[in-house]
Amino acid sequence: MSVLAIDAGTTGVTALIVTEDGRIAARGYEEFAQHFPRPGWVEHAPEEIWQATLAACQSALAQTKVAPACVGITNQRETAVLWDRRTLAAPRRAIVWQDRRTAQLCERLRPHESEVSELTGLRLDPYFTATKLTWLAENGTNLADYAIGTVDSYLIARLTAGARHVTDPSNASRTLLYGLASGGWEPAMLDLFGVPRDCLPEILPNYGDFGTTDPGVFLGLELPISGVAGDQQAALFGQTCFTPGDVKCTYGTGSFILVNTGTQIVRSDAGLLTTVAWQTPSGELTYALEGSIFVTGAAVQWLRDGLGVIGSAPESEAVARTVPDSGGVVFVPALTGLGAPHWDPEARGLITGITRGTTRAHLVRATLEAVAYEVRDVVGVMPPISVLKADGGASANDLLMQIQADQLGVPVERPRIQETTALGAAFLAGLGAGIWKSQEELHETWQLDRRFDPGTRDEEAYERWRHAVRLASTQG
Repeated sequence: MSVLAIDAGTTGVTALIVTEDGRIAARGYEEFAQHFPRPGWVEHAPEEIWQATLAACQSALAQTKVAPACVGITNQRETAVLWDRRTLAAPRRAIVWQDRRTAQLCERLRPHESEVSELTGLRLDPYFTATKLTWLAENGTNLADYAIGTVDSYLIARLTAGARHVTDPSNASRTLLYGLASGGWEPAMLDLFGVPRDCLPEILPNYGDFGTTDPGVFLGLELPISGVAGDQQAALFGQTCFTPGDVKCTYGTGSFILVNTGTQIVRSDAGLLTTVAWQTPSGELTYALEGSIFVTGAAVQWLRDGLGVIGSAPESEAVARTVPDSGGVVFVPALTGLGAPHWDPEARGLITGITRGTTRAHLVRATLEAVAYEVRDVVGVMPPISVLKADGGASANDLLMQIQADQLGVPVERPRIQETTALGAAFLAGLGAGIWKSQEELHETWQLDRRFDPGTRDEEAYERWRHAVRLASTQG
């Protein structure tokens, strides 16, 4: 038996066929367009996400004769999607989690910050879904006319031909509309942001019955959708971080560090978010503390696409290795503001320390160092950790992983399967469909690829980084 896992990320959709023993039997991938209508605005066309999903799944299915028994879904979180309940057509492009257009709206709502934080575990920032919905309502969209959801809800609606409008607690807890203590949509937050309750999806446990795919719209397949989670919680699950204190970092478009805090709601006064990790069918909730960094892998993409200094993301390692250090160059990749632990949506990118001797290799190395420094900033305000589990595309970069271990002063472990986000969706779906019986059984599938032990930590370079962050920040 196998699981079809759909990972609808920020720049493309990955589809994996995952076998009972946790191996990847087949893989499909399809990019979709990024739309930047104004500086700081980021949008996706929902129909393009759907078409990329169909293409990625078709590609994966064509590579294996093993028919999947169920479907798991994981997705970019916080992105606001509207669609017509009857036709499933989207009236406008989705507003992506990276979008900064609601910064002023957040400032207007700042007097409510303590209430928002207490109820939701989050903070007032353009990152989250609710402010995007308020902006839409204030700019001519009647929210009551549409179904409202995040990308998971939209994909489930498309997969089931409109039969289901559902989500899970890991995605719901990223909207600013979900109550951590109540475990449901929070009336006070719905009122504050002006979001109609009837338009929102039903919240279901992370594995179980989310509906059945309609063969007429989904490649002739009639399969149960039995597991759903937001991408970072799915990666935590895919890394089998089932014990309180387990911590992982996913190196993707951004980087996201999550630590399992068990069944307790643990709050941070140092810029970390409290979020739902997952909920079992019995109703038990597991929580996590999260540090969200908006731009890490995207900074490497910017070197490739914006500056043309590298031809591909993997090339960054080879180029960076041609120099022993960054030559004093520091790059603060605040290309869409600063996330945790600084939370400054108006901050912008900054490069310092450039001299006549600076080369592209120094800039590339400074970019990799910046990723490691950003993660150190977050881990520094978390409870002490003994090991960091790393995954995501950039975790394949051995130089970055070694710099990370050096900066943290603890080992970094990279699993054999680095696509742990999709793997987590597969694990959840497999639990929901009975392919796996327990978390203990899943734990046995995790295999180490490489362990990076810490070496010498360059404190002077880190202090240069901290100074540059202060220069990039509007908060000084």
